[in-house]
Amino acid sequence: MMIRIWRRIKFIFQVRRSIPFLKDFFTSKEVKGSHKGWSVILFLAYLIFPFDVIPDWLAVIGLVDDLAVLAFILQQIVKMAPDSLKEKHGL
Repeated sequence: MMIRIWRRIKFIFQVRRSIPFLKDFFTSKEVKGSHKGWSVILFLAYLIFPFDVIPDWLAVIGLVDDLAVLAFILQQIVKMAPDSLKEKHGL
């Protein structure tokens, strides 16, 4: 269980691996349409309502909450992905 969680955390911060996963997630016929819809809603909600706990003008520190939100969204997408897609991408 801990190994799987650690792999997912590493995956989130390795953006190059996230892009092919997201492409496969949104093009796969195994993923329910409702899961794809919720994923799009989460991304759009973040883009439309970019409320910051830490203001972005605080240089690097201000980006931390943005990264946390994006990591949360990606983690939710990974949870919704079918096992075959998780195995393909080493999750």
